Amino acid sequence: MNFNDLKKNILSVKSPAKYLGGEYGSIVKDKSKIELRFAFCFPDTYEIGMSHLGLRILYGLINERDKYWCERAFAPAEDFEALLRNEEIKLYGLESYDEIRDFDFIGFTLQYELSYTNILNMLDLAGVPLYAADRTEADPIIIAGGPCCCNPEPLFDFFDFFVIGEGEEVTLEILDLYNEMKLSGTKKLRSEFLNVVGKIDGVYSHKYVANDVNSEAIMCKTDEKIPKKRIISDINRSFYPKETIVPFNEIVHDRAVEEVIRGCIRGCRFCQAGYIYRPYREKDITTIDRQIKSLCDFTGYETVSLSSLSTSDHSRIEELLNTLNKYTESNNIGMSLPSMRIDSFSDELISELMKVRKSGLTFAPEAGTQRLRNVINKNISEDEIFKACESAFTFGINSIKLYFMLGLPTENDEDIIAIAKLSERIIELYYSTLKSKNVAKAKPPQISISASTFIPKPFTPFEFAPQASETEIKHKQELLKNAIKKNRKINVSYNDYRMSFLEAILARGDRKLSKVIYSAWKKGCKFDGWDDHFKWNSWIQSFEENNINPYDYVNREYDKDYRFPWDHLNFFIDKDFLWNEWQKAKCGITTPNCREECSNCGLGRRCDIRKINRSKYVE
Repeated sequence: MNFNDLKKNILSVKSPAKYLGGEYGSIVKDKSKIELRFAFCFPDTYEIGMSHLGLRILYGLINERDKYWCERAFAPAEDFEALLRNEEIKLYGLESYDEIRDFDFIGFTLQYELSYTNILNMLDLAGVPLYAADRTEADPIIIAGGPCCCNPEPLFDFFDFFVIGEGEEVTLEILDLYNEMKLSGTKKLRSEFLNVVGKIDGVYSHKYVANDVNSEAIMCKTDEKIPKKRIISDINRSFYPKETIVPFNEIVHDRAVEEVIRGCIRGCRFCQAGYIYRPYREKDITTIDRQIKSLCDFTGYETVSLSSLSTSDHSRIEELLNTLNKYTESNNIGMSLPSMRIDSFSDELISELMKVRKSGLTFAPEAGTQRLRNVINKNISEDEIFKACESAFTFGINSIKLYFMLGLPTENDEDIIAIAKLSERIIELYYSTLKSKNVAKAKPPQISISASTFIPKPFTPFEFAPQASETEIKHKQELLKNAIKKNRKINVSYNDYRMSFLEAILARGDRKLSKVIYSAWKKGCKFDGWDDHFKWNSWIQSFEENNINPYDYVNREYDKDYRFPWDHLNFFIDKDFLWNEWQKAKCGITTPNCREECSNCGLGRRCDIRKINRSKYVE
């Protein structure tokens, strides 16, 4: 690409800095000394992609190899896309401004289903054939990883292969194999590499084909082994960046990020991440402390986020916060714990959190009644909710955000109204807490309710469950709105049901959906997770044109023997276990968390939860 063609018009677009690279911490290498080039593509905007921890890890991991070079590319906003197309500029890497179609690999991370049309748009902008079958030896290898690879079937036709599971080890194994073949002078490098890469554990290749009768029944056309997810056994020794890029623009999560736990002990039946990221592993305090100091010293960030699915579940959480506060207090650095479990909350914990700066807190009861919390295996009581809120109020916090879901299995009107009643009781608790502390004047309380639509996801006990219909969800939303409309101290927000409906289809879909995704993209669909971009009618037309009924994927309950499109992938979660959990859910029977009792989910010896926590939890 001629950089002059870009810069002469770049000031005509909004936030041009995010398309220019050159940020502090970005890595530029001497092309003459590079053997392999990798484009890490995030199928959403720069502001979202640069907040993604996986990008930061893999960017640093690949670039740690002297002769490998990883660059970044993001989905351009509409104004910049128009500039690229008008000037006939191909999608390029931010570090070199070279066209990514000339790289060895183009890798996408699949973080959420509503980004799928962005992937096609980015490939088109790069000048790469969209369908894997149309690519030649001259084209780069197109791969994908990330959580949505637990069911990659809707995108199967567009990618050369998928990475299943955690990427720190398998990514380098893939690149090393390719580079060895490249340096050895392999004649048809692309095709021969694709013929053998499936032998690497964690790679799902095109040797798996759809049954002629039913595309949901996937089978292998060779004796290739069943694809199994890769697991990092020791996250204390796995790669973690000491340095990271500091964006010019403000991004969604503009802070240092430290992963403290991978996996989850809880077993909430709606939570896909809680199952596909198993087993539970936590970092040592010394590792966390060292890595945070390195990141904050390099970047100058004034806030660090302790990232995990449930940070307060760390077996030494109070000791961890006490250790970190010695550094953060002296350097005026704030700490954020975005994933707080209500039943792990305590006065000691909030005291450590509030030492640097105070802010609102976020909790996720998910359901308004104990009956429904038992159905979803949330395993928290109303008393624990009130105790956590009381602790927050005692320390001067007046703003609480609560996450709930609408349309959960077995949900009824009483469960919806209970959300409003619970919120009102929290407001009453706020005033009674202040009164008991003899606080005469204080800011009024503010309770924010986020009520999203439940989406049944693969590899969860609710993969067998139907999604509620649009009529049902609208009824529930209206019921909740009417229940709280007289209380100005409670705000409620909902998401668009149609987006949740489409997300459920793409999450549970098979290979037939590739035609629908392509048709929707051709009709201008992209940024489908954004309200101002979502084109519902175009999606419906795409389903109709391809003779596919979208409701078949989401609005029915499945039996135990149904063959899901993802059943051939091994995520070490037994289907029998998921089915039994589904039956327990319908009866309102809970399952203890992994620290209390092994649920025999299928991980077996791969899970070392008791070894990690034996000093505190196991006799």
